[in-house]
Amino acid sequence: MPTLPDVAVIMPALNEENHLESAVRAILNQTYSGNLRVVIALGPSTDASESIAKRLSGEDSRITLVANESGRTPDGLNAAISVTTEPIIVRVDAHSELSDDYISTAVETLARTGADNVGGIMAAVGVSKFEQAVAAAMTSKLGVGSAPFHVGGNEGPADSVYLGVFRRSALDRVGGYDPAFTRAQDWEMNFRIRSTGGVVWFNPKLVVTYRPRSTIRTLAKQYFQYGQWRHKVMREHPQTARSTSALRYYAPPVATAGIFLGALVGVTGLSINNFAMSLALSVPISYLTFVLVSSALLAKSAKRGTRYLPAVLAAMQISWGCGFIFSPRK
Repeated sequence: MPTLPDVAVIMPALNEENHLESAVRAILNQTYSGNLRVVIALGPSTDASESIAKRLSGEDSRITLVANESGRTPDGLNAAISVTTEPIIVRVDAHSELSDDYISTAVETLARTGADNVGGIMAAVGVSKFEQAVAAAMTSKLGVGSAPFHVGGNEGPADSVYLGVFRRSALDRVGGYDPAFTRAQDWEMNFRIRSTGGVVWFNPKLVVTYRPRSTIRTLAKQYFQYGQWRHKVMREHPQTARSTSALRYYAPPVATAGIFLGALVGVTGLSINNFAMSLALSVPISYLTFVLVSSALLAKSAKRGTRYLPAVLAAMQISWGCGFIFSPRK
């Protein structure tokens, strides 16, 4: 691009008082030398998020606030997009922080590749011991599989990327975010971009610091919803369920079903013979062994909170599987 394009950063915010200011500061401190503005879509928070956002907007004229009455992420993203005119749209969450050269690198990548959307690494970084255990699990194949935006990889085309830096023309072409998707809206959006001839591009130089959930309950709820909405994407776009890359999404629900059925048969004795009972029990025992071995391996990268790793892995994987199995059709 001969001249640097104007950029709008869109950020939905709901009950993010702990991270909102640092997320906004990371945007305002970008090395990008083109015009930059931030649009925060404020949901009906019950904490101090709104007052923090208003203070920040009063301190810097580049910040615009819009209302997101539903509080849902896709509604907030679309509301923020609707008040912008910039040709480049950067999506950021209020619990994430962009690396200093994120936007400049993303704009260069868009120009060099011709892609419609570029994104990079979701670098989970925890503060508490529990969060650090979650971060270790979220950045390992043992915890979340082989998606490049979690575990890294070579630069190139991808099915999806974390958050994303879009050409406005691509968002206009596909009609923005689908408001039906409370979760998985990034993956669903990227599918529609690819389906209309666009390219989604992964660049590991694009790094976003992500703040993990701080309790086992909120972590399990998050991954249960991930499973629910991934299944909804597959129902909405059946062709995605038949792709080779979709096979990894079936592993958690299949494993979860096997674990619970195996435990039920083994504990209640609802089996034809001892061999069948032993076979059934081998499934949950094998999974327990996998969790313990994985935790021991991940302990090398988790500086603190290693004792939480077995619970974290089980919560993430089994919750995802349960969400996928019990995903409602409506």
